[in-house]
Amino acid sequence: MALEVIPGKTRLGWIGLGVMGSSMCRHLMNRGFAMTVFTRTPQKAQPLLEAGAQWADTPKAVAEQSDIVFSIVGFPSDVREVILGPNGVLQGARPGSVVVDMTTSEPSLAREIYQAARQRGVHALDAPVSGGDVGAREARLSIMIGGDREVAEALRPCWEAMGKTIVYQGSAGAGQHTKMVNQILIATNMIGVCEALLYAYRAGLDLNTVLQSVASGAAGSWSLSNLAPRIIQNNFDPGFFVEHFIKDMGIALAEANRMGLALPGLALAKQLYEAVRAQGYGRNGTHALQLALASLSGIDWKNRTG
Repeated sequence: MALEVIPGKTRLGWIGLGVMGSSMCRHLMNRGFAMTVFTRTPQKAQPLLEAGAQWADTPKAVAEQSDIVFSIVGFPSDVREVILGPNGVLQGARPGSVVVDMTTSEPSLAREIYQAARQRGVHALDAPVSGGDVGAREARLSIMIGGDREVAEALRPCWEAMGKTIVYQGSAGAGQHTKMVNQILIATNMIGVCEALLYAYRAGLDLNTVLQSVASGAAGSWSLSNLAPRIIQNNFDPGFFVEHFIKDMGIALAEANRMGLALPGLALAKQLYEAVRAQGYGRNGTHALQLALASLSGIDWKNRTG
């Protein structure tokens, strides 16, 4: 493995500048990496262009100007388009270059990309992340990596610019499988966070005071510490979109079905989140589950008193 990743020498490309992608890309630029970017909404790229990034009109053009291309987009169909499509990354990638998909996507698609890249002499990694918008901004994401170990190790300077927990999980698709484990854990945990806050509210407790008692004990979780305060403040801006979370749960349930697993808790969580989307909150954060659960008890959460 002759790949060396050196700030100021290794050229990076980035596709997808959403809630998390913009911060992740900027961290790499701040480490001194030259960057070429593409996103479907060009105005999202403007702050990075002003900071020195170069614009490319297609994912293929990004790859033509890059040694390593990262992508973090919305859905598996988007991944397929930007990497495997006629103007995708693999159409412009040179032998020896690397494509890294950081989208939460299907393990089977990660393996397909790995094989397609390999046929062109290109390396491919799946490296989904956890930590939301806060983790992306503060460069403390958890990064779960699948693919060839030596390629993953070579990219350590990039991982360290974006995350704090960097773990190689195994062959192609292993990163995505690990992210499914993460999403299964979050799905039912969010139900608990929201139902607990509803109980506390109906019992007449001060919600912030309750958090002081429970967040640091056995009931503590990332969602409780980071999202419960937003729920209390009626801030349902997305750290991670409801519609993307529904996509993730669908992938996990499909994989579970393929493996002969019954995951009733995950199935329930997906149905509850479908209700969240049906109520018009699909582009809100995952903690908007609170609004749907509150309505079941006749509570108008946003306009509550006390």
